[in-house]
Amino acid sequence: MIVATEDNSSPSASQPEIKAANQRGAARLAAVQALYQMDIGGAGVLEIVAEYEAHRLGNEIDGEQYRPADPAWFRAVVSGVVENQRALDPVIRAGLTEDWPLSRLDATLRAILRAGAWELSAKKDVPIAVIVNEYVDVARAFFDGEEPKIVNAVLDRLARKYRGDQKPVKD
Repeated sequence: MIVATEDNSSPSASQPEIKAANQRGAARLAAVQALYQMDIGGAGVLEIVAEYEAHRLGNEIDGEQYRPADPAWFRAVVSGVVENQRALDPVIRAGLTEDWPLSRLDATLRAILRAGAWELSAKKDVPIAVIVNEYVDVARAFFDGEEPKIVNAVLDRLARKYRGDQKPVKD
């Protein structure tokens, strides 16, 4: 859930404007939620993007204020994963250390890895450290166990594959 800790609807001296980087982080979290919803419920990409943009990104739901998210970044991640999933899944599978197919992973973990893998492959202008750290933080929002470490390790391996010329993150 992308819940804001304070009302960020109108910036003032006590409420600083939400930076674009924070809006991208909120978009990443929303994208993982949308990908999870699509994986579990079978909704289509156009339907899910429209729902999130109209009713979730930056809106209040059940008394909880969701953080404003960069809608273009959200759309790019969701559609990028959907369009490239057949190419992403084998690469993610190769990045896993255990002999487990992606289908055995928790659906949320699968969504996080797919989104992170897509960004590493498609958003070369975004530093590896930013992508890995953001998706590790997303994993921490959903899991208390080893999953954030798994996300870090797998995305680190994928960073070497997709961007061998850049330095990967060390945690």
